[in-house]
Amino acid sequence: MIDPAILDVIALLWFVGCWGLYAFLADRGKHAGRSMTGVMSAYRLRWMREMVRRENRVVDTTILGNQLNGAAFFASTAILLIGGLFALLGATEQAIAVFEHLPLIAPPSRALWEIKILLLIAIFGYAFFKFAWAFRLFNTCSVLVGATPVEVVEDADMERTVLRIARVNSLAAEHFNNGLRAYFFSLAALGWFLHAIVFIVASAWVVLVLYRREFRSRSLRAVCE
Repeated sequence: MIDPAILDVIALLWFVGCWGLYAFLADRGKHAGRSMTGVMSAYRLRWMREMVRRENRVVDTTILGNQLNGAAFFASTAILLIGGLFALLGATEQAIAVFEHLPLIAPPSRALWEIKILLLIAIFGYAFFKFAWAFRLFNTCSVLVGATPVEVVEDADMERTVLRIARVNSLAAEHFNNGLRAYFFSLAALGWFLHAIVFIVASAWVVLVLYRREFRSRSLRAVCE
């Protein structure tokens, strides 16, 4: 039998390792370009090449507006979750009392309970900063699109403009994707409230789900066909 305190430490290190290793391989690994994010970056470049040829760019501004709304929604949701978690810290005794009446679950100590809550606060804090920065970058991309001239200019200048806007939009999407990834891993962190083993299994499960959706999903095959 492993000491419960040691098992909690192992579970937390496993969680951090799963998240960090997956993020590195998915975003910086040699197969990163084959992921949904990598494929969509190519489509973003194609989108900007089409944008510079259009006189009427209503469709482009509409798409950018949708991206801004998505980032703003998740950023505000993260703030609400952080506020709720801080409120939950003030109700530690009541929460522990609830766990005492649940079967097959050992009630956590006050210190361990607060560590678990602080972990969730850190996750959603990270998500908020990612979504907020994605919002800023999508807004920057909107300004760059608005600053793109309609009249025909030299091909070299236009290509530099296309690459610049596509790069900013892809960076915004990368930060947005990192924020969504934090939401996924927050589900694994919830497993820690049940047991450290559940936490370990949930962390591995989230990695498998993210890998399948990023590299093996039907939607990825559809956009690649």
